[in-house]
Amino acid sequence: QVQLVQSGGGLVQPGGSLRLSCAASRSIFSIYTMGWYRQAPGKQRELVAGIRVGGSMYYAESVKGRFTFSTDNANNTMYLQMNSLKPEDTAVYFCNVRLNELSDDWGQGTQVTVSS
Repeated sequence: QVQLVQSGGGLVQPGGSLRLSCAASRSIFSIYTMGWYRQAPGKQRELVAGIRVGGSMYYAESVKGRFTFSTDNANNTMYLQMNSLKPEDTAVYFCNVRLNELSDDWGQGTQVTVSS
């Protein structure tokens, strides 16, 4: 099991930027999968960006070119840099780590609100 602690988020105007961080309690090197999800009111949780099984990077079409997923393996931390934010990016964002096929650990969630 992995404990995940998120930071970042908040209120930003359209076109602005935010960076989310997710600190893990153990090494995230060679993790099965990891990524950032979001859930808007009344909608299902969706994968925004991350590393899939096999190591390939994934970005949702709606965030390609605007969001960047990255990791700092030395500090067991993953990030989501969000630029050119839009009102439709408003949601609660969650980080997720899976050590193997059977594990599934989540951060506590952080609110991102894009509004003028």
